[in-house]
Order: sequence, then C-alpha cells, then structure tokens
Amino acid sequence: MNIGELVKGVATATNTSEASAKAVITAVFDQIGNAAAKGADVSIPAFGKFSVKDRPERQGRNPATGEAMTIAASKKVSFTAAKGLKDKL
Repeated sequence: MNIGELVKGVATATNTSEASAKAVITAVFDQIGNAAAKGADVSIPAFGKFSVKDRPERQGRNPATGEAMTIAASKKVSFTAAKGLKDKL
C-alpha cells in the first residue's frame, strides 16, 4: 500500500474528500515524527507503539577496504505491534 491507496481508503471510510484525508494523514505522521524527535513514545491502542531507542557506539568494518572503523552512536525509531494488530495477521 502506498500513500495514494491509504488516502483513498481513509477518504472512503470517513466519507470525506481525498484532500482532507491526505491532510489528516500527513498531520498524524507529522505528530508522530515530532514526538519521536523529542524522544517521546507514541502509543496507539490496538495498533502499536513507536519508541525511540539509543544505539551505542560500536566497532564495524569498512566493506570496501575491510579496515576497522567506529560507527557513531545514534537513535532509531522502533515499532512494536499491539495485540490487536498481531491478531489481524
């Protein structure tokens, strides 16, 4: 599914225009992104939880040369599916 298919499905389900459905979907994802940028978790009942996790600095290898290198610490967003979503699968 791509954004176009998602917009059409939401517009049909809510009996609204595709433009307003796209605006709402964009706003929802913007809010999730803003919360993640602040390090906050976002829980959506029956769907799942988005959380920010720290990845520590670690050693790796340059694939081109095989030389050892240090990979910098970073943050990542992880998603854990809720039971309601798992049951649909």
